[in-house]
Amino acid sequence: MKELLHREYRNRRAFQNYIGFYSEYKWRFVLVWLMYVVKAAPVFVLPVLTAEVINMITEPGLEPQLFTRRLYEILGIGFVVVVQNIPSHMLYVWLMSVPCRTVERDLRSALCTRLQHLSIPYHTTTKMGSLQNKVTRDVESIENMTRMLLDTVPHLLCSLVVAFAVTLYKAPLFVIFYIAVVPLAVILFVSIRDRMVRYNRDFRQSIEEMSGRVTEMLRLIPITRAHHVEDLELDNVNRRLDRIRTAGLQVDYINSIFASVNWVLLMLFNLATLVLIAFLYKKQILKIGVGDVGLLAGYFGTITTTVLAAMNCLPAITKGLESVKSIGEVLECPDIELNADKPMVTEVKGDFLFDHVSFSYPGNQKHALEDICLHVREGETVAFVGASGAGKSTIAHLVIGFVRPSSGRLLLDGVDMNTIDLRSYRKFISVVTQETLLFDGTIRDNICYGVNPTEFELMDAVRSADLLDLVESLPEGLSTRVRENGARLSGGQKQRIAIARALLRDPRVLILDEATSALDVESESQIKTALDRLIKGRTTFIVAHRLSTIRDADRIVVMNRGRIAEIGTHQELLAMNGIYADMNRKFTAAQ
Repeated sequence: MKELLHREYRNRRAFQNYIGFYSEYKWRFVLVWLMYVVKAAPVFVLPVLTAEVINMITEPGLEPQLFTRRLYEILGIGFVVVVQNIPSHMLYVWLMSVPCRTVERDLRSALCTRLQHLSIPYHTTTKMGSLQNKVTRDVESIENMTRMLLDTVPHLLCSLVVAFAVTLYKAPLFVIFYIAVVPLAVILFVSIRDRMVRYNRDFRQSIEEMSGRVTEMLRLIPITRAHHVEDLELDNVNRRLDRIRTAGLQVDYINSIFASVNWVLLMLFNLATLVLIAFLYKKQILKIGVGDVGLLAGYFGTITTTVLAAMNCLPAITKGLESVKSIGEVLECPDIELNADKPMVTEVKGDFLFDHVSFSYPGNQKHALEDICLHVREGETVAFVGASGAGKSTIAHLVIGFVRPSSGRLLLDGVDMNTIDLRSYRKFISVVTQETLLFDGTIRDNICYGVNPTEFELMDAVRSADLLDLVESLPEGLSTRVRENGARLSGGQKQRIAIARALLRDPRVLILDEATSALDVESESQIKTALDRLIKGRTTFIVAHRLSTIRDADRIVVMNRGRIAEIGTHQELLAMNGIYADMNRKFTAAQ
């Protein structure tokens, strides 16, 4: 799996990348093809046996005893060839399935690993449904293409080899008609390949966009229903479905032309071949038996049918190669956290220094933060307030390490955070956000996510987060299952679970990103006690809209258009009679 993450994809052809996925199984695939020849032997041997029986029946003067002996020989050979298909087919499937399923698992694991390493800005600008599509549908398309190649390629090769060998033996002149089929198929494929690739790529992109839109629609259903905009949402979805329909029709149309023209040409060749064989046999140009006439016609039909099947596989192969490109876009995406070879963080005190830090998001020339100079001391609680877009959350993202300064330095305990392994640093931090993310599991599972506490430590965190009354009121207690995103819990209950989760981690650095902004006043009051316990003794960064939650902070930083406008305690800022004082007056009036 690790090899998949360190390969070059963008500057290589899709088929090269595809071969690379299965490089360690190349000799196993040789065995797969050999076993296919063995298991498919009845398809190639029975026509020969049938022709031999017909020749025996039509051969004048054949003695009955010799006829019976040959008939039993043919029966014995046919029985062995047919029955051996059972064990050989089972072995063939096992030989094929192991690499197919292993590569399928490795690709999905590599994709999930890369998605975990990609930057937060990448995830915020890429639709979730599109990424899900790469992990599920694209990998499935690659596996389907592999199975198709392992079934079709050996069948095609066996058909061609056997048909050519028998024809060379029975009627060498007739080989010219077989040779005509392959160039015809190649010319047809080349003439239509580019359009197939383009339409399959457009269709794949349309499906990815639709997957992202459906994910978004499902997440917004409560808001959609609350504002009675179901029809508007359905109109948006239907417009995208119409685009997918159009792209799908184009794919179906070009594939249908390809398949039908191919089929007609090959069938015409079959018809012409049958008539020509009959003519040459009647004129005594072909010195063969009656059974051989049927054998040659049957083999040519086998070849044309096999080539037709191979050509019909090309749309699926095109789709599979397009999926290889799609997966390569993620596996080689450069937008990742660069933590390799950087020193691990083994201890965090919690002293932060913003040294002339500026930051701008990719594609946006305007600074989200500009020339931030701030020293947050160990154990200090600093709150950030300001209008939307002032840069508060960007400060939090810098502290977490989601983004890096565009210029300037952010020092942790005197060390530039660009030089440390951020993954090891995050073991010492906890984040409580406005939207508490819970997964479909028990309350215990959600609280203990990422840690393995003792029962005493768990219950201590439950009590400290004021969760004990809730837990005791539930029939199954901590074993009560919550639905995805905690649909069975109130906002305050979910926040208390997030606080208990943070307490169990015992962080040195705490980030509260508008942790109570979604709660009503009563719930906020209930949460405040738990938050006070959580904050105690830790370096804490609070991003808040409600001023009531930050009045006790050691310092309050007022942000304005990406810059620090004011700094001080609650009382000091009120005395300045500036931006904060104005915000406080408006907040008090609103209450």
